[in-house]
Amino acid sequence: MKTVVITGGTDGIGKALAALRLQRGDTVVVIGRSAEKGQAFLGAARELGAGERAFFVRADLSLTAESSRAVAEITARFPVVDTLVLCARHYRTERVETVEGFEENFALFYLSRYLLGHGLAASLAKADNPVVVNVAGPGASLSVVNWDDLELRRGYHGGTALGQGGKLNDLLGVAFAEKYGASGIRYVLIHPGVTATGFSGVYDARTLEHINAMKKSAKPVEAALPPITTAIDASPAQPLSAFVEGRRISVEDGSFDKSAARRLQAITEKLLPAH
Repeated sequence: MKTVVITGGTDGIGKALAALRLQRGDTVVVIGRSAEKGQAFLGAARELGAGERAFFVRADLSLTAESSRAVAEITARFPVVDTLVLCARHYRTERVETVEGFEENFALFYLSRYLLGHGLAASLAKADNPVVVNVAGPGASLSVVNWDDLELRRGYHGGTALGQGGKLNDLLGVAFAEKYGASGIRYVLIHPGVTATGFSGVYDARTLEHINAMKKSAKPVEAALPPITTAIDASPAQPLSAFVEGRRISVEDGSFDKSAARRLQAITEKLLPAH
């Protein structure tokens, strides 16, 4: 059985995946900011008879200090981690900065995934078939990256922030695979398609109308799980792979440019000197 760590595991795709992996006999560690939802997860696990295999780490992953603390808690309790699934993100119509001074989407959607992946790499490398599954939105053009203003201090839009965040995660995967691929860790980028999740976010009226329209045609959460479970149980042999609604896409074209990935890595290291 595997030890599976899931961010965003108290809602939507992450929540459904956590329940499924418990049913399959895995140990599941969920990271989330809501203590109430965390307790609900633990209660549901007990009802499944899997209470001893369910763990909740409370952390606000929009804060780098909290992401680092979550890593420390997990590595202290679980020296070996088989799978890390990254699902957490949150839409904001208005630009908001965290108390650490980072734009919130950039911090949650990108920096937390950077910190968790690199922070758990040593634990992943000890597993037989380790994999990081990054549920983002692979395949966009590099043109969506605003290199001179990654935190969108000028011309912020919630959709732009999430679109750029998806591309930053592509580049995160490229750099991660280049660094850790030889250790056996596989990095899988997945876009499950439009799914009827909780659509976590703070929306203005116009955006909320659009979201409600999307929900009517969105696939149920359970329909989004197969490509994720396949990545966990039978990940491709290559260090990096990407899938859009179950269809594999190339990671060899210019949108997954290694020099761009190294550029982002260098920028991130300057932003996070302590790490």
